[in-house]
Amino acid sequence: MHKAGFVNIIGNPNVGKSTLMNALVGERLSIITSKAQTTRHRIMGIVNGEDFQIVYTDTPGIVNPHYKLHEQMMGFVNNALEDADLFLLVTEVGETFKNQEVLTKIVNSTTPVILVINKIDLSNQQVISEKIDYWQKQIPRAIVVPASATERFNIDTIFDHIINLLPENPPYFPKDELTDRSMRFFVSEIIREKLLLFYQKEIPYSCEVAVESYEEKEGVDNIHAVIFVERESQKAILIGHQGKSIKKVGIEARKDIEEFTGKKCFLNLYIKVMKDWRNSDRALKQFGYQTD
Repeated sequence: MHKAGFVNIIGNPNVGKSTLMNALVGERLSIITSKAQTTRHRIMGIVNGEDFQIVYTDTPGIVNPHYKLHEQMMGFVNNALEDADLFLLVTEVGETFKNQEVLTKIVNSTTPVILVINKIDLSNQQVISEKIDYWQKQIPRAIVVPASATERFNIDTIFDHIINLLPENPPYFPKDELTDRSMRFFVSEIIREKLLLFYQKEIPYSCEVAVESYEEKEGVDNIHAVIFVERESQKAILIGHQGKSIKKVGIEARKDIEEFTGKKCFLNLYIKVMKDWRNSDRALKQFGYQTD
């Protein structure tokens, strides 16, 4: 008997969905920062065993759209609601689910649900117990698991529940695949993570990263990437005084890329202005956000 299925990870921004997925997959596939809305795309992580294949998908955090970009991000969420074999619904002790429509779809579906109350290391037992009771009433069929993705507490318990709930299917992907995304994609995500870490306010959310060329050579990769911003003033902030800010982004991104690929790399970063790209259908399609 072989089990295989799509385990779709859904939740509000900043509840640790990406950290949880990375812990379950055992690889750093989704970017992790302390800022909300770090995940913009739907990212798959594939875990294989002798008699199972789990296809995790980390979806963008649920938001109320202010740009066409947000609408496309919510399109990824809605697609995940339709094709899941199992929902991994991630919340945390101190937060309320923001989108009642999404929650209602999950409650009314027949798809199994594992509800993870993440970040319990930041709370106390009484509050955690109250939250478990609350969610058990909200979704009676759900398996509720308190966990800490950063501390890896109850990760094995979540994994065991997933295996038990997977349907019988042949593998969807070759057994040696880890993800459906290309190396270019992960390089752009690593660079975008540094923008989220090193810049404040609206700047990182106004940025998109595209890898224009990725040349693999023996022992070293040559990578040319463009950071797109919406205004000239944002470009100046990214560059910083005497180019120090963008140089820091490049240095730190290169370190993580080399760790991810296991090879040395030369990383060249350029900055271009693409006005109002977050509301441009053409730009969003270029950056891979179209869900239809």
